Amino acid sequence: MEPKPARVRILDAAHELMLTVGLARATTKEIARAAGCSEAALYKYFDSKEELFVRVLTERLPRLKPLLSSLAAEPGQGTLAGNLTEIARQAALFYEQSFPIAASLYAESQLKQRHYEVLRTLGSGPHRPIQELDAYLRAEQAAGRVRGDADTFAAASLLLGACAQRAFAYDATESGERPPVDDFAERLAQTLLGGISGAPASG
Repeated sequence: MEPKPARVRILDAAHELMLTVGLARATTKEIARAAGCSEAALYKYFDSKEELFVRVLTERLPRLKPLLSSLAAEPGQGTLAGNLTEIARQAALFYEQSFPIAASLYAESQLKQRHYEVLRTLGSGPHRPIQELDAYLRAEQAAGRVRGDADTFAAASLLLGACAQRAFAYDATESGERPPVDDFAERLAQTLLGGISGAPASG
């Protein structure tokens, strides 16, 4: 079996360390050591830990951004209910996996500020999925499948906000179990459709 390329090993090691010790404590030195390479080699592939964080989110977690981009580019495909259900499912899984990684950002304001500056430079950040879902809903609005008077930004915020909330809200329950993702996504999509759809909720 051929060894994995260095970039793949670095991403795998970064993903594992960010999950287990958190973003703040996952240093490039530790990531390089876990990947079996030098810190200098790590910087051949990634300009900073912040860029590495973004690449972990986009290459190792559920692919939310490509889904939103492809739907916005071709509105009218599939059913609105089916599309929103899949968006909610991918978003719920994305936030479930990204929350443990990103949580430590909120404990250190300087770290958060530094990361957000790099995220903006890379055209990324936690606001982007809301903007992209809003763009998709506006495209469906133009196609007549979303009501003309629907607030697409509020709808996008509600759906993604609920998916993000699922990532941590249920840890406090006695069982500590999250609602099953498929059922959660379907119920969320159907409820949202009741407020914005230009057709019956099945459409």
